[in-house]
Amino acid sequence: MGGQACVFYGAAEFSRDTDFVILADAANLARLRRALAELQAEPIAVPPFEIKFLRRGHALHFRCQHPEALRLRVDVMAKMRGVDSFAKLWRRRTVIELPDGTKCDLLSLPDLVQAKKTQRDKDWPMIRRLVEAHYFQHSARPASAQLKFWLRELRTPQLILDLAQSHPQLCRQLTPARRLLAHAAAGKPAQLERALLVEENAVRRADKQYWLPLRRELEKLRHDLCSSARVRDENTSFAAKPPGEESL
Repeated sequence: MGGQACVFYGAAEFSRDTDFVILADAANLARLRRALAELQAEPIAVPPFEIKFLRRGHALHFRCQHPEALRLRVDVMAKMRGVDSFAKLWRRRTVIELPDGTKCDLLSLPDLVQAKKTQRDKDWPMIRRLVEAHYFQHSARPASAQLKFWLRELRTPQLILDLAQSHPQLCRQLTPARRLLAHAAAGKPAQLERALLVEENAVRRADKQYWLPLRRELEKLRHDLCSSARVRDENTSFAAKPPGEESL
């Protein structure tokens, strides 16, 4: 669901990370543990590898030590803000086959775009490139579902204006769900650009609010981990002292 998926959809992004969304149940986590063991992957940050953290929306982070995937980082999530349940994501997935016959399951493009709607600066240009690439690949003979997707998700003002002019009825139909389409229908590019920025900032704020309690939980986990490490170090130091030294 990360940079590798973006490459497949035509919006190239170099990444040394591999991101996965998974079903968070006991059987699937057992399979994940076996796969990580084959990659010699070790946890590199909090939270620990426990199902409760995945279900609350945290990401788990690993670093691979296998020679064929050396230093590759693997990030795993099971729940994302504004994104449907895993069962729905799985039904809508895109399946690609590599030259060696290996099949890869990707988030569908609409789900990938939704997952990219975060507070991170780098995600918004990627959303724009992803939807633009899809538009230019299919604009010659678009299906109704594709037109709706573009009007809902395009972030390129001129393309939105063009679609609003060529498909006015559909644009009016979708305007209640995306108010900025009214500026496109009226042919007002300056207002449309401002509305796109307002839309982006609103989503960024919502994402920050979503992550506040999760970040607090991570900070507590880091604090508890550091405290435990200090206690262990102190106990080790005390145990290593010669008899009688503790009284000096």
